[in-house]
Amino acid sequence: MKLITDEFKPVSRPEKILQYGEGNFLRAFVDWMVDIANEKTGFNGSAVLVQPIDKGLAEMINGQKGMYTTILRGVQEGKTVEEIRRITSVSRCINPYSQFDDYAACAANPDLRFIISNTTEAGISYSPGETLDAKPQGAFPAKVCAFLHKRWQNFKGDSSKGLVFIPCELIDKNGDKLKEIVLRYADEWNLEKDFISWVNNACDFCNSLVDRIVTGYPRDEADTLTEKIGYRDDLLDTAEIFHLWVIECRKDYSKELPLEEAGLNVIWTDDMSFYRTRKVRILNGAHTMTVPGAFLYGLDTVEECIKDDLIISFMKKGIFGEIIPSMDGDKEQLEQYARDVLERFANPYIKHMLLSITLNSISKYKTRVLPSLLGYIRKNGSLPKALTFSMAALIAFYQGKNLSNGELTGTRGNETYPIKDDLPILQKFEKLFQDFDRSPENMEDKCSALVKAVLSAEAWWGEDLTKHAELPGGVAEYFVMIQTSGIKAAIEDVLLES
Repeated sequence: MKLITDEFKPVSRPEKILQYGEGNFLRAFVDWMVDIANEKTGFNGSAVLVQPIDKGLAEMINGQKGMYTTILRGVQEGKTVEEIRRITSVSRCINPYSQFDDYAACAANPDLRFIISNTTEAGISYSPGETLDAKPQGAFPAKVCAFLHKRWQNFKGDSSKGLVFIPCELIDKNGDKLKEIVLRYADEWNLEKDFISWVNNACDFCNSLVDRIVTGYPRDEADTLTEKIGYRDDLLDTAEIFHLWVIECRKDYSKELPLEEAGLNVIWTDDMSFYRTRKVRILNGAHTMTVPGAFLYGLDTVEECIKDDLIISFMKKGIFGEIIPSMDGDKEQLEQYARDVLERFANPYIKHMLLSITLNSISKYKTRVLPSLLGYIRKNGSLPKALTFSMAALIAFYQGKNLSNGELTGTRGNETYPIKDDLPILQKFEKLFQDFDRSPENMEDKCSALVKAVLSAEAWWGEDLTKHAELPGGVAEYFVMIQTSGIKAAIEDVLLES
């Protein structure tokens, strides 16, 4: 079968975007959006990609002249849908470790306006020992500082040649954090005060929130999909239909980067707090609230949760009856977002394993679920039943032994499963359950003591949760039920509550 380069010719456009990261996510998210903006607006721009580490996809991307195919699949209004698009918004990919001069030359490009990045959460971090004259620097913020300094020199401090940064790394206030470290390097390297002023005034570091599940190259379906599109594409990139990009910045760049105009779900704002809270509390919170109990109940994937009558009823009770009522904001908008989330969870093309979601569940629970649980108590003066049960199920999930190689071993029926979290957390749970007597005598007292030991761990939750008068008893009641009657009976009891 012919290659994509045999079937199609690349499209030449000005390089308006420098993108640190050439992986599946950015190509099926940002570059996909830019391709649509080129088609539907007058943007007429391309992205030049920078391989952030020594080994990556640069050679393969350049071999396909920047072209590749996205295949988006999902559920919309109860029906499965599929969208296939050939992407021509990528001009080339540079490996700065072997093509440093090509990379440095981008700093002199007068068309360059936006910097996009996805260098993993660990990418936006300070690394000691970086130098200005390295070719290139190792740490991403150090690369950015050196690149900006070269651009400032090339254009003699011209304020119109400042750049707009939109990082996509999954950390809170990613733009603010990137700027902070860039300026730290500038100070460490004793760079000019005029340069630092140019970074502060001519450049903008936006914070952003990205939302799309990207499943990448479909190895199991490659032959079938190749037949469908009619050519071979070694960079096939699959993702869900849903997408959302919230960008918080001090100026409005929606005309310069006309993604909204192209009909894309992109929100420019001066405060993204609502959108971040909505995603964390509803989408991520629904996962963390449901998964430990659903896994112990016997399910393995998110799709199975949606198809199981008991678990989907529990999830809906938690989302619509407790999480949303605990939040501020427009109820109708929150409920519509929640309905969209449930459709995404039902996507048959995404196999999202429950065990992968359980990684570091204690910190996830603190961020994603605890604010809803405590918020509900404050607003209603009573315990939210599903969220209270979710804490009990979380403790039951951590009921493991034999700590080895950074994981505990839990038991589900006749099989074992790994429990993964920070070592001090695993050590505490191992000790708690070593001392936990499973005989039926005085079960309520024993469960109550164990629950109080977990809830009082201020280092985990940011406060002593036993101070919320009814919470320890409520969690202990469900934990007793899990121990004596089983997880299914406990979930059924949650759903019987008014």
